[in-house]
Amino acid sequence: MQRISVDTDVTVVGGGLAGVAAAIGAARTGARVALINNRPVLGGNASSEIRVWVCGATAHGAQKYARETGVMGELFRENQYRNPEGNPYLWDQVVLDAVRAEPNIRLHLNADVREVEADGPDDDRTVRAVTAWQMDTERVLRFTAPVFVDATGDGLVGALAGAWFRTGREAAAEFGEEWAPDQADSDMLGSTMFFYTKDTGAPVRFVPPSITKDVAATSIVRNRPISTTANGCDYWWIEYGGELDALADAEAIRDELWAVVYGIWDHIKNSGKFDADNLTLEWVGSVPGKREYRRFVGDHVLTQRDILEQTRFPDSVGFGGWSIDLHPAGGMYAETEGSRHLFSPGLYHIPFRSLYSRNTRNLLLAGRDISASHVAFGTTRVMATCAVTGEASGTAAGLCARDGLTPRELAADHFDRLQQLLLRHDASVLGVPWRDPADLARTATVTASSELTVLAVEPAPDEPTRPHSLADHPAGLLLPVQPAVEGVDLLLDAAEATVVEAELWSTEGGENHIPVRLLDRAPLPLRVGRQWVTAPFTHKAPGGENVVVVLRPTPHVSLVVVDRPAPYGVLGLVGRTPRTDRGRAQSNAWSAEELRRKSPAFRMRGESGAHRAEQVTGPYQRPYHGPRLWSSRPLAEDPEPWLRLDWDGPRTLHTVDVILNDDVDLDLVNLHHHRTPFPVVPELVRDYRIEALTDTGWETLVTVTGNRHRRRTHPLGRPVVTDSLRLTVTATNGSHWASVVALRAFGAE
Repeated sequence: MQRISVDTDVTVVGGGLAGVAAAIGAARTGARVALINNRPVLGGNASSEIRVWVCGATAHGAQKYARETGVMGELFRENQYRNPEGNPYLWDQVVLDAVRAEPNIRLHLNADVREVEADGPDDDRTVRAVTAWQMDTERVLRFTAPVFVDATGDGLVGALAGAWFRTGREAAAEFGEEWAPDQADSDMLGSTMFFYTKDTGAPVRFVPPSITKDVAATSIVRNRPISTTANGCDYWWIEYGGELDALADAEAIRDELWAVVYGIWDHIKNSGKFDADNLTLEWVGSVPGKREYRRFVGDHVLTQRDILEQTRFPDSVGFGGWSIDLHPAGGMYAETEGSRHLFSPGLYHIPFRSLYSRNTRNLLLAGRDISASHVAFGTTRVMATCAVTGEASGTAAGLCARDGLTPRELAADHFDRLQQLLLRHDASVLGVPWRDPADLARTATVTASSELTVLAVEPAPDEPTRPHSLADHPAGLLLPVQPAVEGVDLLLDAAEATVVEAELWSTEGGENHIPVRLLDRAPLPLRVGRQWVTAPFTHKAPGGENVVVVLRPTPHVSLVVVDRPAPYGVLGLVGRTPRTDRGRAQSNAWSAEELRRKSPAFRMRGESGAHRAEQVTGPYQRPYHGPRLWSSRPLAEDPEPWLRLDWDGPRTLHTVDVILNDDVDLDLVNLHHHRTPFPVVPELVRDYRIEALTDTGWETLVTVTGNRHRRRTHPLGRPVVTDSLRLTVTATNGSHWASVVALRAFGAE
């Protein structure tokens, strides 16, 4: 038996998406990273061993402009390109390749951490080392580092190190949470196991194994949906163990889940109630997907109030958007629904102070073990959000290791450095302004060959359109205002003379894209037939703001809809009754699904600055009080649009960063929940070149073709002295506009 010592700058334990993102985030700071995973594949609950959909801030489309960027965004886009069918084995390889692409990461699979060396008093612990048994090599690996990240999900490292943690549910009075119980208890969310089926084209019989449970004798058949078309995570409600100990009772929980999986399949195949003769089991999981166990105590405990009030923390390092999604502890045997959901009006923020241990000075947290109440955990637990916290923790770990800081010291005195580095890496940070003094582009004058200043979608005379009825539900049109709107023209079709009630609403925050606060209302008289009508609303927002024009339900009236996208940042909305409504504005009350990549015919009056060239050196790099990007005029009018940076004197450039528009409103997923019709996001610029103005004219520094990435960093190879830099777009991946989020230029770093 070999005993091997591994010394690095950062040790990350846990190879789920939180740990993967943490390792990549740390590696990109220049830190040497050890990533330890006790399974043979990466991805945790998302891996081919368990097969949970990777959900996140988009909430399956309920949130708008919410898809994650940074490491998680890279994984989503790469999977969309390589694996649009959602094959779980190919997804494993997408995740593995992302780790292998980082030269600073040493990956240790099949390595199960069993010992943690830590010392110090109870309120000031320090982790010194972790030791793992690697099953396939029969090696004992001892890992040392100045900084550790616990991304184990269950919080194994922190617990063995003596870090303070919570389990179960807090009482409502502790944090003022209305969704918490009156009395604290030990109930948790349970674990789930999935199965896949396939049609063989010929009859297949099923002989149930001995473990099979008679589900017809339980409440499952009465209270849960069983279907021959459901597969995998469609059966998220096969849940058990919330009233048990997820660790001590793990074997019993797994056996019960297996018994129910085979019992459901026996019911489908042999009860005579389903057309299932040709169906067979293709795959049954053997590792339960666990939802909850330990939650560590950090310097801030994220709560329900933080989620619903969208608290803007000074040390915000990430965001989420999944609903507060709580399940009954009885799981599949509960008589109540399998889940209940509560949304905020839009995205919420996650502070860095929730990503490290309060009493263990060199321990950072990533994923479902971060510092949150049980109720807030109901949203932070989903895997894309876990990856967001992982990237933030890993990046912080790299900074701490490099500069000899504890996470608390980083949070107290240096969090701006962390935020700016996360923004440089295009991580999922919202509403934090870019202000890195190293970016020379911030001091340049920005111009463009053209700018999209007229926001309108008007059907051509022979262009097909479709009606969207206003009979049953309200409809809305989200519009970016910068500096002002001076009225909105809408194309409506009325079967009889009537009046439509129109309203103007504020979204009440850059995080939101739904109506939250009423600003104005006006009646719109209609005659019979198709006609342009003007909603006479005016609103000023020099710094940028979103508003929503709402049309109330009106019989015999339809919006005229065109089958092409609106300018970026404009979105059609359809009113829905949210699943849980307590009088609060909730993002799921307004759906964009019906009108995505389509647009109500409209004309916004007043010249718009929401897409001007200056946006690429502005403070934000994702939609926040507007789209926050440059858009050219349609490529039919400006076939090779360009952006230009001009300085008042020569600058020496070493690196140029470009962040491109990948439509963060588009909901991507890793497995079979849904498919999008294209392998590369159409809005992404495909071909471009970067040029510098020299004494002999424009010199090409970089030429890119076939791009499918959002963030591109271009080291120039040699210092380039210039007073003008130009980015020229020669093709997109399908969009009729060229759009760029950010253009940055750096000297020696």
